[in-house]
Amino acid sequence: MVRQGYRPVTRRGLIRLAAPAVLAAGMLPGVARAEGKRLAYLTPGLDLPFWRILSKGIEAEAKRNGAVATTYDSHNSAQTQLQNAQDAIAKRVDGLIISPTDSSTAPSVLALAKRAGIPVVIADIGTTGGEYVSFIISDNEAGAYGTGQALARAMKAKGWEKGTVGLVTISLARKNGQARTNGFKKALAEAGIRDVALSQMQTYTADETFKFVQDMLTAHPDMRGLFVETDQPAIGALRALKAARRDKDVLLAAFDGIPDFIQLIESGQIVASGMQQPYLMGENAARAMFGHFAGKTPEKTITVPILVVDQANVRKLESTVRETVFGET
Repeated sequence: MVRQGYRPVTRRGLIRLAAPAVLAAGMLPGVARAEGKRLAYLTPGLDLPFWRILSKGIEAEAKRNGAVATTYDSHNSAQTQLQNAQDAIAKRVDGLIISPTDSSTAPSVLALAKRAGIPVVIADIGTTGGEYVSFIISDNEAGAYGTGQALARAMKAKGWEKGTVGLVTISLARKNGQARTNGFKKALAEAGIRDVALSQMQTYTADETFKFVQDMLTAHPDMRGLFVETDQPAIGALRALKAARRDKDVLLAAFDGIPDFIQLIESGQIVASGMQQPYLMGENAARAMFGHFAGKTPEKTITVPILVVDQANVRKLESTVRETVFGET
């Protein structure tokens, strides 16, 4: 069940397609003790597909184990996140899963949960401090590095290596934002390509990124590449390129994924996207919590691989992407 208007989607028989090491980390015995447990999932904002899909993974794993998960939408507000945590604790949930609004706001929620004796699993983004059972994270730096390599190859293939690149990042107060940006910039530096502009998202909407990209194109007419660090805003970037009639001479790389990306990558409108697997992350987060309930010690950090999807491999990876990235189950 989900608060604030989000309706969960029932899944049918997910075939797990994660790397063996990830499955080994996430598959914890003793989940029989999950029966009847109640979980609360605090998400930054259900306006982004990524968080909706991660919540589906949590809910599905809970249902398989006879438990219930309720999702609370924080609307990208630290204050709302804290209020949601207080509400969940007042309802005496058995466990709390949180994807923080940013890493610096997580400790206040962790402190509340600790005082109430409620275990916490962190699903993505990370924290600057506090106690938790397990941290489920994608290899953001490696995924962004691979995406940067793909963009650099595409720019060089067109003879555009002297052009510059702009970045529209998620919040750099988030540890995953820092890792994503560092990985991408490392790939550019190795290719001898300069980045010249960086804007940080605040509302995480396509319209916000549309405006960022418009400004970049005006300020940097030599820009030949663009990296947008999450899915729906990448659509705003593409709109801005088309509105400025620059979509033929600026290459777009993205992160995460929505179903529209399949056709956009196939057609070359998006060069590559480093796709996290949010459904799988949600499953692993719930499993870690259930393992804790059973008296086990989950891995402190469970890393889920990122799929770097481009025109050459999109068809090969499509079935996996639809299940673990888009949550089409």
